[in-house]
Amino acid sequence: MDMRLELVPLVSTDADRSKAFYADQVGFTVDHDVEPGNGMRIVQLTPSGSACSIVIGVGIGDPQAAPVRGLHLVVDDVAAVRSTLVGNGVDVSDISDMGGVLYAYFSDPDGNSWALQEIPSGIRP
Repeated sequence: MDMRLELVPLVSTDADRSKAFYADQVGFTVDHDVEPGNGMRIVQLTPSGSACSIVIGVGIGDPQAAPVRGLHLVVDDVAAVRSTLVGNGVDVSDISDMGGVLYAYFSDPDGNSWALQEIPSGIRP
């Protein structure tokens, strides 16, 4: 039985601000930005190369819910990705070496947190 994680809803108190952060600063692709009615708005964005997207918006979840923490973006070169994000105005931590696996961390304006993870080929199973 296949089970694919393809969509993660994130807390967003301002859909326009969140969309700008993810699209303009982090570089996600905007897949959809629709308003189906009743005040609802759905904005779906996907990281380059990913089969999983995020969704933010209005009327799609509890706006008082806690932020999502610890989402991972697996990258080939954490230093290069970190440099690009910093250049786009994202506050990204320094790179940490956790036994050969490299990490850097950032959060969106609503506190949803992300890890950039580089697993060198010699460590991958």
